Amino acid sequence: MTMKMPYLAAFNALERHIEDRYQIPVRVSDVAHPFTGDLTGDEIVVDYDVDAETALFILIHLFGHTVQWNLSDRARELSILQETHSGPLSPDLRSELERFELEACEYSLQLLHEAGIRDLDQWVSDYAACDFRYLMHYYDTGEKRPFTSFYVPNQPLISPKPIPAFSPTRWVGRWDGIVV
Repeated sequence: MTMKMPYLAAFNALERHIEDRYQIPVRVSDVAHPFTGDLTGDEIVVDYDVDAETALFILIHLFGHTVQWNLSDRARELSILQETHSGPLSPDLRSELERFELEACEYSLQLLHEAGIRDLDQWVSDYAACDFRYLMHYYDTGEKRPFTSFYVPNQPLISPKPIPAFSPTRWVGRWDGIVV
C-alpha cells in the first residue's frame, strides 16, 4: 500500500484534531492482548505496540464508534455484541452490524477530511471492508485471525458522513468488564 502522507504524521495530526476539536483525549498505552484499542465514549486508547498504519486505523475507527456511542444506546449495544450474543447472526442483525461499521468508517473519513487529509479515501475504504470481513469471520467462527488476512485492496469507495454534534460521555471500556 502506498500513500502520500506517512501514517505516523497522519496519526499525530488526527490525535491533535480529535483532542482540540472534540475534546476527546487520545492515549497511547498498553491494551490487553489480543485487543489493539479501546474507547469509553469520552476517551480513545490505542495500543503502543502496533505499527503506525494500524494505529491510524484504530484511532479513526474508534473515533467513529465514539461518535456513535454518544448518539445512540443501540450503538453501544452493537459494540458489545460479541459479549452478549452467541450463535450465528441473523441476516437482519448482520445487516445492522454492516451499517453500523460502515457508519463508523464514514465518520472516520470525515474526520480525515476535516484535518485536511484527503489522500487516504481508498485506504479507509479498503480497511473498512477488511474490518467488516474480520468481524463477520469472528462472529461466524469465534476465531480471531490476523486482521490483515482479510485485507483486499481496491474496495468500493465509501463517502464521508458529516459528524453530528455530540457531547463526549463516559460509558464503559474493556477494563470496566465489557469487551468492545
